[in-house]
Amino acid sequence: MLLKTRAILVVVVGGVMGLSLSFSGNLMANRQLPVSDDVALQQAQQIAEVMQRVKRNYVEPIGDKELLDNAIRGMVADLDPHSQYLDANEYRDIRISTTGSYTGIGIEVNEKDGVVEVITPMAGSPAARSGIRSGDQLVAVDGVAIEGTNLSETISRMRGQAGSPISITVVRKDETIVHEMRREIIRVASVHHELLGPSYGYVRVNQFSETTARELSRAIDAMQDDNAGMLNGLVLDLRNNPGGVLDAAVDVSDLFLDSGVIVSADGRTADARFRRSAHRGDVLDGAEMIVLVNHGSASASEIVAGALQDHGRAVIVGTPTFGKGLVQTVMPLSKGRAIKLTTSRYFTPSGDSIHETGITPDLYVEDTPGFPDLSLNSTVNSDLDGQLLAAVERLRQQQEMHSKAL
Repeated sequence: MLLKTRAILVVVVGGVMGLSLSFSGNLMANRQLPVSDDVALQQAQQIAEVMQRVKRNYVEPIGDKELLDNAIRGMVADLDPHSQYLDANEYRDIRISTTGSYTGIGIEVNEKDGVVEVITPMAGSPAARSGIRSGDQLVAVDGVAIEGTNLSETISRMRGQAGSPISITVVRKDETIVHEMRREIIRVASVHHELLGPSYGYVRVNQFSETTARELSRAIDAMQDDNAGMLNGLVLDLRNNPGGVLDAAVDVSDLFLDSGVIVSADGRTADARFRRSAHRGDVLDGAEMIVLVNHGSASASEIVAGALQDHGRAVIVGTPTFGKGLVQTVMPLSKGRAIKLTTSRYFTPSGDSIHETGITPDLYVEDTPGFPDLSLNSTVNSDLDGQLLAAVERLRQQQEMHSKAL
């Protein structure tokens, strides 16, 4: 057995299990251990044997660090589909997505068939000011050609220190254009809003970050100001929203509720068991509300939809949601790494778990291909978007019923 490999494994296993291990010729050969510790050491020996065989016989050379990183990644990933080991770059990306800001050039990109294409430059960003347009193909960063099959690496190369220079080469039709700019702190919007007709508001939330509730509140204030201080109804579009920060989902729900439980969770540790409740104050003053969902609505989106549905505050329109009723906690490790670990199961105010079942809409309306448009810069099309059309019609019906009741 390779002593170097075995020694590395001792550090890993010892750190995780709190065992004091010493290696000489054989692994703890002459020491009496409790049965549970003995089984753990046998497993450690087995891992070391596998590492030895892989290092010696694998078709390509592979180092101890890569092997151990892969072992840790597999150990966490096999727990469930949502737990994950994060290296330093992945942990940084998680922090960026939850805080709503990063340092870069302000550009949304997508990879298709090996080509990295600009979806849209963010308004006011270095990319927008330099003249980069939607549809441009990215071919190089700082003169180094982009490998289209590795989108995460391309995004990483475009990020860096605020104020640092960067060169972006794009192809537009048959023209190659080099854009010189400097990186800035980019604030990532998670909310798009607009008025639908004279009295209805529409807000689309594409993810739940630390700034989402604040953005949503401002969006509603802006639409109310544009509509003589009030809205007769609101469509909250959570379609294809994969979730995000749990507390953001709680804060968004709280905007529309006066009281009651929003979500509860149960887990093994004290921190994993909690209950979140609403505070007095409804930003819509009781105006009618529709929440749009589909199979792409997951996690934090389902917390909001479930809370508003259970309290009778909103009518849920669309198709059943994804069904992710688990809470992940990101736990920092040394050297900038972390693990994202499932720590709780959450429950709607009625006490239901939606895991693997999802939220069932009050009004089922099948998806319209191509909708919703995922860009926060585009306007909605209620004539072609069947689910949105149904939502607006339901708002009108509710308003008419409310008027007759008065």
